Amino acid sequence: MSNLIVILGPTASGKTDLAIKLAKQFNGEIVSADSRQIYQGMDIGTAKPSKKQLSQVPHHLIDIIKPNKAFNAAVYKKMAVKAIKDIQKRGKVPFLVGGTGLYIQAVVDNLSFLQASANKRLRNNLEKETTKKLFDIYKKLDPKGSKLIDKENKRRLIRAIEVCVVTKKPYWEQRKQGSPLFKALQIGISLSEETLKKNNEARVKKMFRFGLSDEAESLAENYGWEISAMRTIGYQEWLSYFKGEIKKQEVMEDIKTHTLQFANRQMTWFKRDKRIIWNKNYQEVKALIKDFL
Repeated sequence: MSNLIVILGPTASGKTDLAIKLAKQFNGEIVSADSRQIYQGMDIGTAKPSKKQLSQVPHHLIDIIKPNKAFNAAVYKKMAVKAIKDIQKRGKVPFLVGGTGLYIQAVVDNLSFLQASANKRLRNNLEKETTKKLFDIYKKLDPKGSKLIDKENKRRLIRAIEVCVVTKKPYWEQRKQGSPLFKALQIGISLSEETLKKNNEARVKKMFRFGLSDEAESLAENYGWEISAMRTIGYQEWLSYFKGEIKKQEVMEDIKTHTLQFANRQMTWFKRDKRIIWNKNYQEVKALIKDFL
């Protein structure tokens, strides 16, 4: 099996900078494992790599689809595996980098997903429900899966319910692990809660300086607030602002709070995988990769 380096961690942990530095060191290219950076036009709110960063190391699976188009883990896995193999064929080292746990697991563990067709009527009805109600619905359909799913992720809850209804089978039983496609080294970025909070504060403030409100408004004008992509942290909080219900400072505080909550959920997911080597020192990570390769 060919080698694959995985750099993962929660939002605002510094994955992008570290991965670029490592990819330059080891003649690598980066394959994004971020379920929101795939969308075109969602640049500031998803903290996409800057033009300067993108020019330093080739990146893949960023800006590949419009926000109103359907996309899922099965499609991502197919595209990511293709990109990784192409990088390897050219004699370079692939770095899978991101914070979307399911995307990373799909590649590392060669997950296969039972394809269930979309049920638009069901989705429209479920969209009207709260995340708490959706979780309760899903728990009845798939008790085992309810212990593993991110119960605050409305998009994933809707998809899980949809799959259960369409296939008449539990959602989590439909993910099958195949033989590994790659020999993977998974490195997680470990930061203290205090450091992560400071990084998050600086990250959100930077987004506001760079024009996050204009980006959110433009996306809403082009696609509306109802699409799944607009429920992303950094965008969903603006709806109340544009309705005149809250002030911009409140939007900022909401984004900070939601981002930290999301980071905690990411860590809960990652810490289930005991193969991940947690580190925060560049020199140690560099040595790990050197030995691995």
